[in-house]
Amino acid sequence: MKSIFVLIALFGASYGAFAADAAAPVVNKGDTAWMLVSTLLVILMIIPGLALFYGGMVRAKNMLSVLMQVFVIFALTAVLWAIYGYSLVFTEGNAFIGGFDKIFLKGITPDSLAATFSKGVAIPEYVYVVFQLTFASITPALIIGAFAERVKFSAVLFFTVLWFTFSYLPIAHMVWYWAGPDAYTDAKAGEAAAATAGFLFQKGALDFAGGTVVHINAGIAGLVGCILIGKRVGFGKEALKPHSVTMTMIGTSLLWVGWFGFNVGSNLEANGLAALVFANTLLATAAATLSWVIAEWLMRDKPSMLGAASGAVAGLVAITPACGFVGPMGAIVLGLLAGVCCFYSVTSLKHWLGYDDSLDVFGVHGVGGILGAIGTGIFASPALGGIGVYDYVANAVASYDMVAQVTSQVLGVVITIVWSGLVSFGSFKLVDAVIGLRVSEESEREGLDIREHGETAYHL
Repeated sequence: MKSIFVLIALFGASYGAFAADAAAPVVNKGDTAWMLVSTLLVILMIIPGLALFYGGMVRAKNMLSVLMQVFVIFALTAVLWAIYGYSLVFTEGNAFIGGFDKIFLKGITPDSLAATFSKGVAIPEYVYVVFQLTFASITPALIIGAFAERVKFSAVLFFTVLWFTFSYLPIAHMVWYWAGPDAYTDAKAGEAAAATAGFLFQKGALDFAGGTVVHINAGIAGLVGCILIGKRVGFGKEALKPHSVTMTMIGTSLLWVGWFGFNVGSNLEANGLAALVFANTLLATAAATLSWVIAEWLMRDKPSMLGAASGAVAGLVAITPACGFVGPMGAIVLGLLAGVCCFYSVTSLKHWLGYDDSLDVFGVHGVGGILGAIGTGIFASPALGGIGVYDYVANAVASYDMVAQVTSQVLGVVITIVWSGLVSFGSFKLVDAVIGLRVSEESEREGLDIREHGETAYHL
């Protein structure tokens, strides 16, 4: 494998690079405008998109509790991101976590710049701060679907603070922090710059918009949570059907639309690569929708709207790490694989292992994220229509070693699984010891809307 000091990936969603003080780049107003729109689109994904997607899948008596959890998690993590999250991810510390140089957003002004992935091109740093805030906010909100309908609201918030701090921030730093393209003036300078990057970035792992940082990270946390907390009352004995597939379809549609901000915004510039990311995001999602529907039709005789919605989200998840590296045909193949694999994981695999992942967080985000992360290493190959890996020293696309890249991708997946698993286990245990995780059986039977919040989503 060629040294990561020479082969630096043309990364997407993050990736914490800041322009050098010497010769400040000119800020393009088109890039800035697109990034502000992208940030709004990701907020739309969370509230109301994710909230409605999840809310429709629970029973009516728990609808409001899910809306409340997603809404308040968004607010909580937004504040935490500004206080210390941004600094710990996107400043130089060590290979595993950043420092406190920008705690409370210290030193950031309207004139501060954040690098993009082109030399001499930057965006206002405040735009970068709020764009990355939305990634930090949606990730813990994804987790709550795994143990919906049975956990205390206070426990959800306590867990969010712990997990955000000790799982999301280190993984984001490891994957996305680097010194920026302008640091790679020659091989020696590139080697010095790469030595300051996050651990997985140094190892060459590619993640354009959050396959490891967001989806695998959240999926593993959800799996650990639903196992530790236990099954819902009546699981396997009573019908625990979605109360409103209509709401879930609306939420899915908002997620699909908002995801263009998530993925295309991760390019940080409005250019030709952004157009490719847009096409890949659209095509992979469409392909996954079709493959899930076909698989369900063959296995269960009838295609369902819930299945189509789940397939769309599976495709969005799988293309996220790959969207800036693969070509359109690679995106379609990833989507087709994601639909089938995630369908299997939320039906056969979940049944076989016997865990109660209420809204299939692991089955869709965990499995889809793993598939997408490893698939990136395959379909990024120019021989398969991908764009390869960019060498910022040579200012050209480098030769592609698929075996080495897949190895780096697997390393990123394994480290994310282990890190998130350990942090999640410890966080859930601590929350349970301090305030308790689960509501009483009586509260669970009556519904969390009334017992936890004193109101209901519907007045019938």
